[in-house]
This record gives sequence, C-alpha cells and structure tokens, in this order.
Amino acid sequence: MKQQDNSKLDSALASLEPWFEQQASQDLLRFITCGSVDDGKSTLLGRLLWESRQIFDDQLAALQADSKRYGTQGGEIDFALLVDGLAAEREQGITIDVAYRFFATPRRKFIVADTPGHEQYTRNMVTGASTADVAVVLVDARVGVLAQTRRHAYLVSLVGIRHVVLAVNKMDLVNYSHEVFDEIARTFADYVQALRFESIVSIPLSALRGDNITTRSAHTPWYGGPTLMAYLDTIDIRTREGGRFVFPVQSVSRPHADFRGFCGTVAAGSVASGDRVRVTASGQTAAVQRIVTMNGDSQDAARGDAVTLVLDREIDASRGDVISSEADPLEMTDQFEATLVWMHEDAGLAGRTYELKLASQWAGASITALKYRVNINTMAQESCSQLGLNDIAVCNIALTRPIAFDNYAHSRTLGGFILVDKFTHATVAAGMIRHNLRRAENVHRQALNITRADRERLNGHQGKVIWLTGLSGSGKSTLANALEQKLHALGRRTYILDGDNVRQGLNRDLGFTEADRVENVRRIAEVAKLMMDAGLIVMTAFISPFRHEREAARQLIGVDDFLEIHVSTPLQVCEARDPKGLYKKARSGAIPNMTGINSPYEAPLEPALRVDSGVRSLDEQVTDVLTLLGAVSS
Repeated sequence: MKQQDNSKLDSALASLEPWFEQQASQDLLRFITCGSVDDGKSTLLGRLLWESRQIFDDQLAALQADSKRYGTQGGEIDFALLVDGLAAEREQGITIDVAYRFFATPRRKFIVADTPGHEQYTRNMVTGASTADVAVVLVDARVGVLAQTRRHAYLVSLVGIRHVVLAVNKMDLVNYSHEVFDEIARTFADYVQALRFESIVSIPLSALRGDNITTRSAHTPWYGGPTLMAYLDTIDIRTREGGRFVFPVQSVSRPHADFRGFCGTVAAGSVASGDRVRVTASGQTAAVQRIVTMNGDSQDAARGDAVTLVLDREIDASRGDVISSEADPLEMTDQFEATLVWMHEDAGLAGRTYELKLASQWAGASITALKYRVNINTMAQESCSQLGLNDIAVCNIALTRPIAFDNYAHSRTLGGFILVDKFTHATVAAGMIRHNLRRAENVHRQALNITRADRERLNGHQGKVIWLTGLSGSGKSTLANALEQKLHALGRRTYILDGDNVRQGLNRDLGFTEADRVENVRRIAEVAKLMMDAGLIVMTAFISPFRHEREAARQLIGVDDFLEIHVSTPLQVCEARDPKGLYKKARSGAIPNMTGINSPYEAPLEPALRVDSGVRSLDEQVTDVLTLLGAVSS
C-alpha cells in the first residue's frame, strides 16, 4: 500500500516538473504602486491578484465575508481588502504599511509593494520603492495630479526607478472621458520632464471594474496602448548595478579551525573560483578558493546569490567590510554630497550626529551643510536651516571614519544609506550619495612630535573637559569661576569656555534657534578638545540643552576625558534669580527661544555629577567637583 502511495506521489511530482522548470526560467519584476490617498492602489493590486488567479478558495471566502463586513462596495467584492492587512487600514480605507505580494503569469514573476499614499507615511513609500524596477503611479481621474502625486514621482526618480506607469484610475467615475485622461497625462508629463525617466506610459483604467487591467475595455475605444498587465509582462528591465564585483561581508563563518569563510550576498557583478579580490578598507588581497552555497560548492556566484567565500590565505576582514575585485577596486570616503529624504518628526539639523548605515558598514555621521531643499511642486531649490518630515534636501555629510561607497546612480547598494538616531535607534532619513567631496582627499592629519602626553607631563596633570550644563541662572558660570580659582591655587592649568564669552567671538554669528544651538555646541566641543590636547583642564559653562549634542561632544572628546556635570537648579529658582533679566523678557514674548520657557531643556540622564546650587553652597559644590576629579587631575 505504501509503495503504491509513493508511486502516485512520484507520478504527481513528475507531472509538475515542467511547471517548476518554467518558474525557474522566469525573470522577476519588482514594482510598486504609489499615489495619493484613496487613488485606488490596494484595489488595483487586489484586482491584479484576482485576474492572475492567485487567490485560493479560502482567501476568496474570507474576502467575500470581509467585503460584506466593512461594506465599502455595497456588498460587492472589495479587492483592496486582499492587501490592506492591518485592521486600521481596513477601518480607515487607507494603506499605512507597505504590503508585499507575489504573483506570476506564464511569462514573468512579480513582487509588488503596495505603498502608503498619506503624506505621514512617505517613509514607508521610500522603503517600498528602494528595491523596485517599475513604479505604477495612480491618479484619481476626478481630482488629477496632486502634490502627493508629484512627491511620489520625485521620490521614484530619486531612488533610481526609470520606468513609470501613470495609471489614471476611476475612469468609470468620469464617464471614461478621453479629454480628462489626456489633460491628466499632459500635466504629469510636464512635471516629470526633468526627472529623466526612460519610459512613461499612461493607461486609463478602473481597478474596481477591471477596465484595461488584463483585457482591453470597450469603454475606452479611443485608447490604443497596452493593458496594465501586458505592460508589466513585457517591459524590458535592466539592472542598474555596475559590472564590478561588490560583496558586503555580513559575518565570518568559522565552524572549526580548518574553515574560515566570509558570508554575504553578492550586491553587484559576479565572482568565480580563482578570481583575485580585495578588502576595500585594508587593501589586502587574496584569491577565491571556494564559493560555498547551501547546495554545496559552486564555481561562480552572481548578483543576488547568498554565498560564503573561502580565500586562499588569511586576511583581516569582518562584518562591515566590503570585498571587491582586485582589478576594479572601490573608493573610500568620509565626506560626500547626498540627497536626503527626511523621515522623522524631529528636525534634521546641521551639526547633529547620527549613525549611518551603508550596506553592512556603520559610521558616525553629521550633516555639515544644508545646501538646499527641493520644492516638489515647482522643483525650485530653496534655502533651509533644518529639515522637517518628508523634506527632500541636498546636503554635505561627514563621517567619523572612511567607508566604501559608490554614487547612487551607479549602485543602489553602495550609494544608498540610512541615518539612525543614536538615542531612539529610529531611522530618521534615507539618503543617496551624489558624489564624493574631494576636499577630504586633500586634507591629511599632520603628525606632531610633541604629544598630549608630553604636555600633560610638563603640566603635571592630565587634561580634562568638565562640561557644566543647566538652565540659565542655575549657577554654571559661578561654579566654573570658583572651581578654576581652586584648581589654579592647586597649580593646575585651566581655562573656562563660558557661553556668553564664546558668543562674543568665535560664535558671534550664531543665534538661538535649534540649528544655531547645535552648531554652538559643536564648535565649543571642538575647541575644548584642542585645549584638552594642550594638557589643560577645560571647563565649559553654557546651557547646551540637547542630549544629542552633549553626547556628540562626549564622543568627540572621549568618554574617559569628558565629565558631564548637571547644575540641576530648579527652574523656579533660576527664574527668581534671573541675573540677566532673560526670563522676564521671555515671559513677555521678547525672547522666542528661551530654554526652559519656550524651548526645551533635556536634562542629562546619567551625569558624572549632579549639583543643585539652590541646596548646596558654592564651597560644597566645588568640593564635590574636586572629589570627582580626584586622581584624574593629579
């Protein structure tokens, strides 16, 4: 009986072999649907799945039940529910997250991303577009091209998509008007003229009724172009990745002493056994001895293949390194110009530090210059001092260490990156490298014969930075002055960088906006580091209200050399003192960015020391700081 069952199974599998061979030979097209809210993206995707017969019986039954439950189509099937998987999406009738679906035709396989239309979720749309080959931009025929339509078209261009379908949806609601379709197509074509798309095809359709989805509609006899499915089935896509071999190392595999391999996915190009490769950061070279796959050794590997490379000799490489061809090596950079799409509610500011991730590489990063912001309606380049949610801007970025890179136009893998907030670990921006800043190649650190250790030996004590932070009137400057007098009496070499004094010279060009305060802290941190390198004990006395910037200063100066002291005098005490009359002016509206009144102060979470001048006497505060300094200052 068991033999008979096995025979039936073997026969069934044999009958499926042609199907498996056909699936393996098909190419894969990734595309997205995007557009404004309620343009019908999810309905269109649901219709495509329906028409391509990718819906199982149980899914159909659930779809019919959900359509009756939510009642969006008066009892008829609501195809949008096939892809609007979140409960909030079904209740609101909008797409929030990116929904990925797979389907296939006899000619091609597809992975489609249904991306959000609401401006609030533009970041999700960028995520879906980042791996796509074609964009289907939907427009509601009743309202035409909107600001969000323009934004999505611009973003589609930025992430490197070169083929666009303008799907003019809901034609049934404008009586399939040829004039309406032509006007929308002209408006869109005029807008995207400067976006360098290789092809733009406009298609009139009704996702709900099925017009021009898989078969031509009798309602649009004036339309002579392809149906949407015919276009997707036949569009010729070519990879935009360069021909050179690029292999970001994800991990190092060492199951036993006789095996050491570098694991990852080939990002571009190809590699074969015997090829010579280079580790970009170290410059070390070797030959590929084996290419290990889940199915055993292979003679070669191409883009998209997940493999383990075994080299003919030991070289220094680990996660974050990038391996390339020895004959066609990659460049390194620590400064470049990029286009940023800002994805977070918190403002993006020049001087603020973030973590940058590019391929498998991580580095500290800061925006050094905001060159301009793009007005997506007019394409105009507008000046800006900070970035808000969904802003698109060109800027300069500096890194804490060099990384392997390429221009985004040549390689999505080595040209696309994200910026991550150091505290919340939220992704705040997506970026595309435009070009390297050659100035970095012309600036080299000069070796000095006299070192910091030599200067400290001469001074008789170590250099340190004592970073006093707190509200205006909290007693920072008073404490710094008293502390310096005591240290001077003890024979210590010191200097105070007082907030008001520095703003009369080095930082006289800065105001009190959030962006200016970030730059104020950055400059003071750089000066404090230089003075510490001279062997001095440096005291900084200024508000420095933001944790991001204080942490950036800590990382720049060095964790062991940075002592953050929070002068935690309460606001009511500071305001009662009001030594400069600032609080009174702020309360009257004369000062718009007064910390503690109409601008936030982010208190340190774990300072090295916390003192309250309203409770502790000045002598006690000085003693507390000297105790903290203790062994490190002598």
